[in-house]
Amino acid sequence: MNIIESTTSAWNIITRNKARSFLTMLGIVIGVMAVIIVMSVGAGAQSLIINQVKGLGSNLVVVLPGASEEDGPPASALGIVITTLTYEDGQAIMRDACQCIEDLAVYTTGNDIITADDTTIRGNYTGTSAAYIDVEDTEVLTGRFFSEDEEKSYATVAVLGSGIRDELFGDEDPLGKRIRIGKVNFTVIGTMKERGVSGFQNQDNQLFIPISTAQKLLLGINHVNYIRMKVDVPENVEVAMEDVRQILRDRHDIKPDESPDFSVRSMAQGLDALTSITNALKFFLVAIASIALVVGGFGIMNIMLATVQERTREIGLRKAVGATSRQITFQFLIESMVITFVGGTIGILLGVLISVLVAVVAQQMGYSWDLVITTSSILLGWGVSVGIGLVFGIIPARRASMLNAIDALRYE
Repeated sequence: MNIIESTTSAWNIITRNKARSFLTMLGIVIGVMAVIIVMSVGAGAQSLIINQVKGLGSNLVVVLPGASEEDGPPASALGIVITTLTYEDGQAIMRDACQCIEDLAVYTTGNDIITADDTTIRGNYTGTSAAYIDVEDTEVLTGRFFSEDEEKSYATVAVLGSGIRDELFGDEDPLGKRIRIGKVNFTVIGTMKERGVSGFQNQDNQLFIPISTAQKLLLGINHVNYIRMKVDVPENVEVAMEDVRQILRDRHDIKPDESPDFSVRSMAQGLDALTSITNALKFFLVAIASIALVVGGFGIMNIMLATVQERTREIGLRKAVGATSRQITFQFLIESMVITFVGGTIGILLGVLISVLVAVVAQQMGYSWDLVITTSSILLGWGVSVGIGLVFGIIPARRASMLNAIDALRYE
């Protein structure tokens, strides 16, 4: 019996009992669908993260408080509060480092009750430098950003992101209006152009105030969360990083043989680390989703064993008219593989459909989400499903081939 005849025969047998055949392949459908979705959504999420970092620019250098390994995240990135980095560190870097550093901004963040007239919300605010708009490469839509003098003099002025502007004032012009953050009154002097999500944060839902005001009047702290600087060209990033390291080691009295209490990273390093982390997470999720395929395989083996018992007389008749044990084994393996192939195909179609829907929804929400469905993932889905049919079909096929023809014909 050749492959085409065996496949046709297997298909006819499978379609005799459509309900049971569908339930048999359901585990494979779910498993393959899960693998396709995880691979596609994982790649899309990875693209979202990487696109966010790329959107910040390849010529940015970030200083974070806390030491770290070269390829690991600093403690501050894990949510641990470290107070080793200060506003004065940023000023020293701008004053003493190489001329390749064009702009520098320091940052601290907070969350508090924000009130405007009768509207009250809980929102985020960012204390930063006047150079923020140059470092972040963004623009003011109306009014102006605060000046360097206001940055240093505890000025109670605020610039609103487009989202928080709409929440607080709707269609009204907010310029010159008063708002309250916590217990401190501020005057709105500007609004920012819509920017969307950047650096894992929705910038439109931010409210910007001078760093000194955030530190002294709202948070009561002396440290900053991080420092970000813009280098003139990407080729000078390494030079700038080395200058920053040396300046901060001198300022923090760190000896050559001691570990620093800060971390200096470039966006390129951040991209490499994020890619490694997201790849590991993606493969871990695929491994978890593959468990459903194994469960589906056991389900197929169970059904095929029951099928062998139901078709005992048929097997005996085939052997009586000359079918060899090898041909019986081959026939049952083909049936098992056809079931898993069909189940895999349905799973691939459903997985692709759901992946497309996820990508469309994410893109409609404004995220830089790439739809990633590779030919290799589809071929992998088919290959794995057929492989499972082969592996889990061996035991039923062997049991069928070992039946004695006379005993099988007598079976009731």
